[in-house]
Amino acid sequence: MNELERQAGPADVAGAAEVAEVVGVAEAAGVIGPRAATGARAERAVTEEESRVLADRVRDESGDSATYRRLIATEDHEELADVLGAPQHPLWAREIAAFRLGCAGDRRAFETLVLLLNHRDAQRCLSASHALAVLGDPRTPRAAAALATNVLRTAYALHPVRLLADLRAPESVPALIATLERLLAPNETHWRVALACVEGLGRLGDRRALPLLRSARAHPRLSAAASEALRRLG
Repeated sequence: MNELERQAGPADVAGAAEVAEVVGVAEAAGVIGPRAATGARAERAVTEEESRVLADRVRDESGDSATYRRLIATEDHEELADVLGAPQHPLWAREIAAFRLGCAGDRRAFETLVLLLNHRDAQRCLSASHALAVLGDPRTPRAAAALATNVLRTAYALHPVRLLADLRAPESVPALIATLERLLAPNETHWRVALACVEGLGRLGDRRALPLLRSARAHPRLSAAASEALRRLG
């Protein structure tokens, strides 16, 4: 077990098994269509900002080490991939390598990014989510859906849910509906994840979500977002 798996949290035994199954499946249909030039420029700008945020966050964790500076600067994908394949590297090094490879479109980053997407550190989840969206690996929607719907990992499902809405994949609406349905139960505490589901379903505009969104209006913390989602669905 490497450091990434040890740090992910006590409930990860089941979660990692489910992710491992997802990682081994590559048959999911195309996810993200070609982007317009303006969209590509905007994406590059966001990626540059995310890279800066990651570098600033990891600098202290790494002690601003020579290894940190090398991994931030290198353009050698083989060097970055070697970090992912060597379990002795610290988590911050694996995160840098996976993020940079993912943003460069190198699918060797996929497995590590999926594990980071479900990490207990929200900032690591956010970075992984961005890199997965840029990577465009066809396995991503199924992996994100598995993480979002895993009842043992609900506390860490916020970024998988948001990623599903961004991907607009065939898996997105069913996974968001299943997750939100469970989170509308009385005394459910993960209202931020529920809110992300409501907002995502509103953006996706699929009328299959109408009954559940109507139910969500009865929840004070979800009411405004559910009403807006219903308005968007007509």
